Amino acid sequence: MSRERAIAVIDSGVGGLTVAREVMRQLPEERIVYLGDNARCPYGSKSPDEIRTYSFQMIDFVMKTPLKALVIACNTVTAVALEDVREYLPLPVIGVIEPGARAAVKATRSGHIGVIGTETTIRTRAYERALLRVRPDLTVSGLACPAFVPLVENHMADTEEARRVVRETLLPLAGEELDTLILGCTHYPLLAPVIQEVMGDRVTLISSAEETARELAELLGPQPAAVPSGTRVAAPEHLFVTSGDPDRFRSIAEEWLGCRVQAEQHSLLEKTYQP
Repeated sequence: MSRERAIAVIDSGVGGLTVAREVMRQLPEERIVYLGDNARCPYGSKSPDEIRTYSFQMIDFVMKTPLKALVIACNTVTAVALEDVREYLPLPVIGVIEPGARAAVKATRSGHIGVIGTETTIRTRAYERALLRVRPDLTVSGLACPAFVPLVENHMADTEEARRVVRETLLPLAGEELDTLILGCTHYPLLAPVIQEVMGDRVTLISSAEETARELAELLGPQPAAVPSGTRVAAPEHLFVTSGDPDRFRSIAEEWLGCRVQAEQHSLLEKTYQP
């Protein structure tokens, strides 16, 4: 694979930055094109047809850049449109649900796993199916948390309001004897400290980001040979695009990625994909 081709990471907003950060860590020489559809976020309460339409608008945009792979860093899009996208694109496409499920199966001791996600992700039972394919004897408890994404998108993850909302939302899981909880939306790791505080130390939180990046690395195969020791190599110039407010996006991205981010704003055009 040529270094000139980029890895595209798409999400409904800033949540996919959790995946992008892990890709940057595991594949530091790869260039990333990140697109967040913040203007129409959240996706979790939208119809499957809307989700597919918005997803392919994002895909048509990032395909203007020569790509080597696409990461759908959105659980809702993965649950609704992953197979459609794989049929549409002539390049490797990775979602976040299967990697997250595998990581949870490795982590659980009791065999009782919780899943929190958007309304659509929970309604499709995509995580439950993925988990049971790996280990049919599991007990899976799902809970939709529609209030979480707006907290993250509005840069409110570290506020008392976020703590209140998380406590109230996760109350139905309080009596469950689960030991592993999948953060089934890529926005949710930005709320991880609060979620951990509410669920307690006995519960292991699972984000799919690390496993997704690992699968991407394996899919791309052997990377280009290392340059000779002492040779200075320019860091890849990542591109970050949002359909929403670029200043808000930049603030969250810089905080989460720990580096300077240049964010461009783009209004997504009508999709060319026809199902």
